[in-house]
Amino acid sequence: MAFSLDIRCHSEIGLVRRNNQDSGYVSPRLLVVADGMGGAAAGDLASTVAVRHVAKADRRFSDEGAPARPQGEEMLTVLSGAVVDANDELADLVAWDSSLEGMGTTFCGAMFSGTQLGIVHIGDSRGYLLRQGRMKRMTHDHSWVQSLIDDGRITPEEAAVHPHRSLLLKVLNGQPQHVPDTQIVDLRLGDRILFCSDGLCGLVDDNTIAEHLNTTNLEDVVDLLTTDAHAGGGTDNITIVVAEVVEADPILDASEPHIIGAATTRKVPEHEATAPLPLDQPLSVPKSDGKSTVLFDSEAEESMRYAPVDSMHRHRRHWLWPITILALAAVLVGGIFGARAYLNTQYYVGTNNDAVAIYQGSPDHLIWIHLSHVAEKTNIKTADLPRYYRNRVSGSIRVSSMDSARATVAELRTGAQQCKAIREAAATTPTPASPSTAPSAPLQSTASGPAASAYHTTQPSAVPTPAVPTPTSAMPSPSASGHEVDLPAVDSGDCQ
Repeated sequence: MAFSLDIRCHSEIGLVRRNNQDSGYVSPRLLVVADGMGGAAAGDLASTVAVRHVAKADRRFSDEGAPARPQGEEMLTVLSGAVVDANDELADLVAWDSSLEGMGTTFCGAMFSGTQLGIVHIGDSRGYLLRQGRMKRMTHDHSWVQSLIDDGRITPEEAAVHPHRSLLLKVLNGQPQHVPDTQIVDLRLGDRILFCSDGLCGLVDDNTIAEHLNTTNLEDVVDLLTTDAHAGGGTDNITIVVAEVVEADPILDASEPHIIGAATTRKVPEHEATAPLPLDQPLSVPKSDGKSTVLFDSEAEESMRYAPVDSMHRHRRHWLWPITILALAAVLVGGIFGARAYLNTQYYVGTNNDAVAIYQGSPDHLIWIHLSHVAEKTNIKTADLPRYYRNRVSGSIRVSSMDSARATVAELRTGAQQCKAIREAAATTPTPASPSTAPSAPLQSTASGPAASAYHTTQPSAVPTPAVPTPTSAMPSPSASGHEVDLPAVDSGDCQ
């Protein structure tokens, strides 16, 4: 007993995309969804090419005097032939205009014999069958996450939120190695069939889809599915084809074919044809060796998510960018580690919260990035230092090692103590009657060189000379430490 199909279809841009790259085709004999991809490389053209070849194949069975509908395996031969022709034309278009390289399309559809569906599928668009309230998926996604599910590495629930859930392994893109899956499905009265792009099944879970497919009115089914795709974000084009298996109806069987989506407006440019691509593989896809190559990402920017890898020169070009990026990353990482190693050997003495501190690194800045950190803190207040010492510390005193930095800090500490003693003595000593009778007693500096003897007493002073602490072994002199920074002797006038 033969049946008929009561069909509803819908295709739209969604809530985010700039244009519709999905196409669809429905007739009493055919149900097809094609999700084009490639952005600037014309995904809408790819889906249009697929749909127009399907329409061409369908016309052979709709004209007067046409042969009877194909049955069984013959359906697969007809529909697969249309897919191969579409794939050949995609190759011709790319050869004719290299700017089109990168375009491609999924294909999910079936030919209807009256009792069976002959399904042809490639990509991640899906076909569902609802029977007696229970829904099953008729197609198997050619996606990265589906391969992970097949290997038992993730669950379907994890796949739904996987960051790479839209990476595709196979599509139609003019390459002969991407062979679609095929199968025959027996139908029963009351069955409902859904073909859709991932603008629906990528945003709405199967349980919700099954619930809506159970809705009595087919128009309501389409509306509910579209509304839920919008509620899920509407981030992709949405194409839906819904059909119900009903009693044979001559009116339904005589319905005019209908094209939806990009194929309604997109024109296929005239181009030179090349020889058909060989198709040596069978129409059923053999199991692979377990190694899958991710080719396409249908969620990334349209111009970046798709790239063919058929020939050797294209294969090398395909890997050029990743290799270049890896090389640049290696140079960057090497530069970072080299810079860090260099900075770890650099030291300087500077200020930290109004106190002297030893820093590891460079006092310079790279935009907002600090190239140093405090290695050791001290209790030497910068305000206690002689003016010259204070200015040197404020400008950062570069040294060659941590030992040299500590020697510099020791000398700064001596200078600070000498200035503190001078200031204390000045605060407690009365003012002399005359400079000639009460000259101030200069201090002997701990610094070496000619400046160390610049101030000394030539005659007894009329005013007691303040006691100045003498450096101890804890505060080595420059000559004792081999310190490379030249700090002059402390002048009493420099301590005011």
